[in-house]
Amino acid sequence: MCDISLLHSKEYDFLRREEHLGSRIILLGLAGSYSYGTNNEKSDIDIRGVALNSRSDLLGLTEFEQYVDLYTDTTIYSFNKMIRLLLSCNPNTLEILGLNQEHYLYLNEIGQELLAHTSLFLSKRAIQSFGGYADAQLRRLQNALARDSYPQREKEEHIYHSVKNAMYAFKNRYRSFENGAIKLYMDRAENPELDREIFMDASLVHYPLRDYKNIWNEMNTIVREYDKLGKRNKKKDDNHLNKHAMHLVRLFMMAIDILERKEVRTYRREEQTLLLSIRGGEYQKADGTFREEFYEIVADYEKKLVYAAEHTELPDEPNMEEVQEFVISVNERAVKLSTE
Repeated sequence: MCDISLLHSKEYDFLRREEHLGSRIILLGLAGSYSYGTNNEKSDIDIRGVALNSRSDLLGLTEFEQYVDLYTDTTIYSFNKMIRLLLSCNPNTLEILGLNQEHYLYLNEIGQELLAHTSLFLSKRAIQSFGGYADAQLRRLQNALARDSYPQREKEEHIYHSVKNAMYAFKNRYRSFENGAIKLYMDRAENPELDREIFMDASLVHYPLRDYKNIWNEMNTIVREYDKLGKRNKKKDDNHLNKHAMHLVRLFMMAIDILERKEVRTYRREEQTLLLSIRGGEYQKADGTFREEFYEIVADYEKKLVYAAEHTELPDEPNMEEVQEFVISVNERAVKLSTE
């Protein structure tokens, strides 16, 4: 556990010295493995936080989005940037709102208000954001291993779920795209080299050609990345591979919580044993690839995420009027604090 006195050490002087931080900080918390409950003896201390925008940021010409200290692996977001990231259900920032209480190193009254308003930012956007991050983790694993060592059926299932996750965002980016206009499903392959294959039913009428081109390019990119064959990337050691594997599963866990329970739970107490076993290499074979059991775990969580996405009671989009009222309330106080 991180000792809070660490923040008063010389390494963290920037928290007090930097003009955008100091008294404007409303929240500081542990990030990374300590916040998930998956830390080990090699884990570093990562800190994330939020600071109010200044009067000149809000009313004048200055801008402040975030402050990063690479030496201590600390990132402090401006309040306005934090809100934008939360509205998109960005996993790296949403998790800051779901820490264990003891993992908050500093929390003032406005910081408490931000945590109390967590539900404002939870929407079906989490399907794409968390699904997209999980897909990225899976592709990191796939890029680091010889993909042709995996069963074709298994790889086809991963391609299918990756494209499905990408499609959740199409209706937000392409105005005329409606859910169901393109239907994906798995069936017996017609290609003699495949066992199972992804098929598509499309119903598009009077559809903008450029939008169709962009949709096709997005789906094609995912399929092309999976179809690339490669050798094990020797630069990535087993610890990194196992860490990617662990985060892949953890992202699914958090996304399902958000969609089913309408809450953010960063510390994975109930699943800690499973996550630590993945990080510890229990699902990795001697040749560096992963055992079939690991991919069964991933497939099971993918199915749970699909079910949660289809049955969630979360709104399609955040209630922007309520978000606006909260942001205005905080920023009015931020301007007042800057003049005192």
